Amino acid sequence: MAALARFSRKALTSLSSQQNILHRGLATEAAKAVNPSADRVQWDYRGQRKIIPLGQWLPKVAVDAYVAPNVVLAGQVTVCDGASVWAGSVLRGDLNKITVGFCSNVQERCVIHAAWSSPTGLPAETSIERFVTIGAYSLLRSCTIEPECIIGQHSILMEGSLVETHSILEAGSVVPPGRRIPTGELWAGNPARFVRTLSHEETLEIPKLAVAINDLSKEHFMEFLPYSTVYLEVEKFKKSLGISV
Repeated sequence: MAALARFSRKALTSLSSQQNILHRGLATEAAKAVNPSADRVQWDYRGQRKIIPLGQWLPKVAVDAYVAPNVVLAGQVTVCDGASVWAGSVLRGDLNKITVGFCSNVQERCVIHAAWSSPTGLPAETSIERFVTIGAYSLLRSCTIEPECIIGQHSILMEGSLVETHSILEAGSVVPPGRRIPTGELWAGNPARFVRTLSHEETLEIPKLAVAINDLSKEHFMEFLPYSTVYLEVEKFKKSLGISV
């Protein structure tokens, strides 16, 4: 009986090893049969993807624009020179174009998208022109913001709305579809209503705020360089030793 048991174990071990060799051979042949194209785009699906192409549309980000690592840009999105898009924002250009102009900024947790068409007949794309500040948690849909404006945080701009140059929306404002905010005015409320005319000094401060945020974004952008900001520590160490840098 003991001899029979040893023979059975030996036979089972031999059969198992043969099956493993067969499986490895089949896996090798299958791997040889699959020849991926050299033109195939290699995506990393382990984490969140910042740039999401949709069909023929690929988001465009200028070289000196700052886009936080957990931002989502999808489809027809253009982020121009000096612009910044901060943490947690979503720009979804699957139906129409979205443009963030020169030195403009979209702050944390904003949602920007666009419709196929506007019920008012105005452009359905979302256009943010130069030196514009979009406050955190704002929602923009198929609207146009002309140069040098401030949109307060938690604001909502609906389809076909227009904010003319040198205008300010206070925090929590809601601009209904097709509503126009005239140039040089302060509006607030839900729905947004005229509050007062801005002074000349206040209009001069609008682009200064955009430039200040642009300067701040450069400090964040430096963290994504190949060697981060370690060179600053090296310079500091050299100065402490009296070595000229």
